[in-house]
Amino acid sequence: MLISDYLDICDPVLTFDRFMEEIELEKYLKCIPKHYTGRLRYNPVSMLKTVLFGFMTNGYISLRELEDQCKVNLRFMYLMEHETPSYRTFGYFINEVIRDSVEEIFNDINQKIFEKEHVDLQHLYIDGSKFEANANKYSWVWKKATEKSRYRLFDKITHLFEEINEELSFTGMKFSINSEYAPEYIKEAAEKYAGVWQLDESEFVSGRGHHKSVQQRHYEKLTEYAEKLLEYVEKIHICGEGRNSYSKTDHSATFMRIKTDYMGNDQLLPAYNVQIGVADEYIAVVDVNQYRTDMDCFIPLMNKFRNAYGFYPKYPIADAGYGSYNNYIFCEQNGMEKYMKFTMFKKETTDKKYHEDPFRAVNFPIGADGVMRCPNGKAFHLEYRQHVRGNAYGRQEEIYRCEDCSGCPYAEKCKKSDQNRTVRINRELTAMHQEVINNLESIHGALLRMNRSIQAEGTFGIMKNDRWYKRIVRRGIKSVRLEVFLVSIGQNLYKFHNKQMKAMSAA
Repeated sequence: MLISDYLDICDPVLTFDRFMEEIELEKYLKCIPKHYTGRLRYNPVSMLKTVLFGFMTNGYISLRELEDQCKVNLRFMYLMEHETPSYRTFGYFINEVIRDSVEEIFNDINQKIFEKEHVDLQHLYIDGSKFEANANKYSWVWKKATEKSRYRLFDKITHLFEEINEELSFTGMKFSINSEYAPEYIKEAAEKYAGVWQLDESEFVSGRGHHKSVQQRHYEKLTEYAEKLLEYVEKIHICGEGRNSYSKTDHSATFMRIKTDYMGNDQLLPAYNVQIGVADEYIAVVDVNQYRTDMDCFIPLMNKFRNAYGFYPKYPIADAGYGSYNNYIFCEQNGMEKYMKFTMFKKETTDKKYHEDPFRAVNFPIGADGVMRCPNGKAFHLEYRQHVRGNAYGRQEEIYRCEDCSGCPYAEKCKKSDQNRTVRINRELTAMHQEVINNLESIHGALLRMNRSIQAEGTFGIMKNDRWYKRIVRRGIKSVRLEVFLVSIGQNLYKFHNKQMKAMSAA
């Protein structure tokens, strides 16, 4: 008898196999090297099915567990046709064969599921969650601390060059003194200094009872400073522009605040920011970022969605972590409605006292002459405009200062300093915030907000608590993306199977 004879017709492995037969799996397996000698390789299609089914049933499955399941589990035996690859074989297959095509596999499986389920891709529920990285939590490197150490080292190098220049004054040689130094320049200076005094490192003394010469000490300091500068340059380069830290164990992991218990207590840990966009309970798009905040992850996620489906969603719904000027402008440019909360959304909509506070700059009346006045009737005059740091669209703030705050009866409520009050105004952003409030406070917006908490946050809840995927296993951004895509494929296949079974039982 065949293994399929022992399985129920509605068994997950049979429904999974029938579904995968509708997808051309061979196109993802083109990079397999040709076989000439040695043992015959395992069927790559069966290997791919086994891996995906493992992630579908377990949420996350290790390589050794895949090996064990092929030996004892009828479902895995059915997919592998009684063959039992080792965990090393599965590791090679995942890391080398399907690594570059895993996103394509994810998109193609989604396309097939969405066609069958008639998934609405115009409403996309967005959320992000931080997953702890497989890295030592005490091995951090901070970019700002590194930069401070580098500038302190520049001061030490300047002081050393002053001593050396005074020492070499009789030769006419002089090292240039700058505010910053390149490691290559320090190395070159050390070689020149050694050449002047004809220093031989093999003759250097060290240890107790030996007295180092001035020339030896200067040369050793120069080489030490050059090596330190190289170390600082490498650390800053690893951090890059968008990060403030990284882990020595996994250079791609950034230190982030993660809630570690049910009380919401957080801890600073190396982690990755996993972003998902959910449509009708399916993960339509997924991305892995190294940014600490969700705000910087919105545009890359939307671009990934467009690359996969050829358009942007009409209604991207997200929480207050995504509401920024950059993201709102991006939505306007690409035909998306603004359904992302901003930071003060809850206070604006629920706290009437705050919203109508007469001392808020946005509530200051503007007269017919175009002059903004405070509750005491004093005029605010434009002092200057400035660009907002980190803004990609040239956003500017207008800085206004009150003409005279002396003797104002509202001074305690209106300002905190002894100077005339200054306010920052961006009328375009204020108008955007009002548009977002109108969208989210409507009946349609209220339904979308409710659905976002159910679908987006619910998906992460299932992944972490029901399917026990709480921590990243692999290291390096490419390997982590591979892992997250496999988990997302398994999640969608798991959800699709459950929906199919519910439909069959209801029929």
